[in-house]
Amino acid sequence: MCQNNGSSASKLVALLVCLFGCLTVGAASGDFADDASLSAVCPVAYQLDQSPSSRGYHYSFFGNAFFINEQGYLLTAAHVLETFRDGGQPYILVSRPNSPPRLLQAAIVAVDSEHDVAILLATPNPFAGNHKVAFLPLAPDPAFRGQSVIALSLHPPKLQNAHTFEVPREDRSSSEVLSYESTQLEKSAPAADVFLLSHPVTLGQSGSPVLALDSRAVVGLVEGRWLRSSAASIAKSSSLSSSTPGAAIPIRYAIALLQRQSISWHTPQSPPSVLPAR
Repeated sequence: MCQNNGSSASKLVALLVCLFGCLTVGAASGDFADDASLSAVCPVAYQLDQSPSSRGYHYSFFGNAFFINEQGYLLTAAHVLETFRDGGQPYILVSRPNSPPRLLQAAIVAVDSEHDVAILLATPNPFAGNHKVAFLPLAPDPAFRGQSVIALSLHPPKLQNAHTFEVPREDRSSSEVLSYESTQLEKSAPAADVFLLSHPVTLGQSGSPVLALDSRAVVGLVEGRWLRSSAASIAKSSSLSSSTPGAAIPIRYAIALLQRQSISWHTPQSPPSVLPAR
């Protein structure tokens, strides 16, 4: 099974419990994960108060989303938004140059629970204002076994006492694609594909983009920890750690949802080389 990083409860206690649905700090890859890439990533939050204190707004943290175009559309994992199904308003925390981060409302545009992907729209559009934002291209080709990838994420310095004036910390988790597996991402739903990552997912990474190192394009979204027995080929690989691998949602599911909503996205300027067969 694949353990999601999120909660479906609607009460404040459940909001705080959702803090366990996020990420581990991985190996850094500074040559690739530049500021522009990280500027596309935003923490998904629930605002806990109506007016700011000396530390800004108090919020609960649920995971990550990332921009896919200059119109302010974002992608995230659908389970990151489960707590908001009862009417709660999700926010994203957006960086600003020479100013503290700012919470922006994020409208839920579309959700595909069977494949655990969702589309958000930031309001107002941060690309039209004084914000430090960028978008990430989506890969036209699927991730393949052995491919080098990196997951980019942000999380508050204090997970259980987060405030907007505190600059989020960066997580850059380098890994490789291990294999494709089939699992149910939603109860009573048909089986869907995920691909496994050689880095473990624990705190802060749900909904984060998984980028290919060669094309710098998104090949998937972080789903959670893979708790089922891995394929024999994974067990025999000497290059892997003994920790529980992470699971990612192939970007093709998100692209299909974007197409159904007639929402545009970007592809890499230089397409990756021919991929080996899986």
